[in-house]
Amino acid sequence: MRIELRAVRKRFGAAEVLKGIDLSVPAGRRVALIGPNGSGKSTLLRSLMGLVECEGEVRLDGRSPFEDRLEVARRLAYVPQVAPQLGATVRDVVSLVARTRELAPEAIVRIAGQLELDVEALRGRPFRALSGGMKQKLLIALALAADASLLVMDEPTASLDARARERFFALCEELTPGRTLVLCSHRLEELRHLAGHVVSLEEGRVTYDGPAGDFLSGRGLAVVEVATGSREAEGWLQARGFRMGLRGWWVRTLSQAETRALLPELARELGPRMSDLRVRDVETVEVPHGGGTPAYGMVADARAAGRLSAPRVRDVETVEVSHGGN
Repeated sequence: MRIELRAVRKRFGAAEVLKGIDLSVPAGRRVALIGPNGSGKSTLLRSLMGLVECEGEVRLDGRSPFEDRLEVARRLAYVPQVAPQLGATVRDVVSLVARTRELAPEAIVRIAGQLELDVEALRGRPFRALSGGMKQKLLIALALAADASLLVMDEPTASLDARARERFFALCEELTPGRTLVLCSHRLEELRHLAGHVVSLEEGRVTYDGPAGDFLSGRGLAVVEVATGSREAEGWLQARGFRMGLRGWWVRTLSQAETRALLPELARELGPRMSDLRVRDVETVEVPHGGGTPAYGMVADARAAGRLSAPRVRDVETVEVSHGGN
């Protein structure tokens, strides 16, 4: 589905949330929509789907989501970040969506199974009683089974564990060519797997609209941590911007390019005076207000460190807290 936005504006009282958004997304493109909280992402998604009235023009394959609601709704599927608190049972939710979409319920059950969600075992349970991960898996299965022309996903893997995320990525790889994906996410992992294009919003305006590779290449960060008992080594680290962190580790956050340059220097200059060295890739991205260096969250495995000839260089495993279970 082709997306066209022209001079899209939205106000809530005195606050202008969208400030003249112009955007063109060809059919079949996979787009990541990113930006800080309050940048207008959610409002833009809701305007795109016809859920929030706005000024300007919104066209999906030439149709207005406000004037041609039924036709657009048939071709659109949505995975919200926050699952609705439905009192209906899992069986009833699946049955209703299957009838509305003219699907065989087995198609939804099959995709849910690929995400390791046993719909049959949960069929009598109220949807709102499911764990966060279970709700997310079922919502993803409902959306992917619909074979919609436009998939809109808002933080779709926020409640999924690493194994489920990998299965989700594999399912998205199987999407029919021509299906357009709009993904709202802060995870670099999702951007790398799912998006070929990035649109960045800040204070209601588009600040970047281009290839995902170009966007990501300038925004990867790493955390370098060094353990040493040498006062001389500590002075060397402090002079290069390291600070004392928890449990005696010296810590510095750098760009990926700076990290690649620093690690051989660490091995050469400190050598055996380092008792340990850890490198962590930072794996979520949020563009801050006012530009500058992005703010980052959860960490993922750092593989590059293993290529260095330092005393003890080790990867750091990802530690995640799963919201609400699975």
